[in-house]
Amino acid sequence: MGITEKLMQQIMDLKLTSKILQRQARKCEKEEKAEKLKVKKAIEKGNMDGARIHAENSIRKRNEQMNYLRLASRLDAVVARLDTQAKLTAISKSMGSIVKSLESSVDTGNLQKISETMDQFVRQFVNMEVQAEFMESSMAGSTSLSTPECEVNSLMQQVADDYGLEVSVALPQPAAHAVSVKNSEKVDMNAFPRTMGTNTSEIFTFFYRV
Repeated sequence: MGITEKLMQQIMDLKLTSKILQRQARKCEKEEKAEKLKVKKAIEKGNMDGARIHAENSIRKRNEQMNYLRLASRLDAVVARLDTQAKLTAISKSMGSIVKSLESSVDTGNLQKISETMDQFVRQFVNMEVQAEFMESSMAGSTSLSTPECEVNSLMQQVADDYGLEVSVALPQPAAHAVSVKNSEKVDMNAFPRTMGTNTSEIFTFFYRV
């Protein structure tokens, strides 16, 4: 197996890995939505501790999803670079044969053959420029994803707002509070501490090392 064949095999392997990561990202997205529904149910029951746990799980799944997508994007950028390299290698071999043909045409003094060979030469250079520009644009846009920052309290408020829920959290025993449906009021989340869930994104920091 030549160098070009090995390079193409690596490209196929990386594309497969990228698809696996994207599948994992979709799975995390579904799990994130499921946890949000659990937040809603917990708020309806007045179980604020449970709602907080499910909100934290939802944020963690969102962070996992974004990390999977980020890593898949980086792999796609590598694939684009390798694919360009493989094409440039093929073009380089083709240009080698063109140069030999040009030398032969010059030796024989065949002007028509020289003109045709030069046309081929120009086309190969155009192809190389197009491939280089494509690689640069792919690399420029490959790492544009970023992980959104969201805390547990703001997510719980968002879920409560989406379903028109009102809940009081001012007292120390949240489970004893009643929950009612009220479309015109927002949830008062100011009493919640804002320290939980801030370290959940550290679980998958190994993705950043790739």
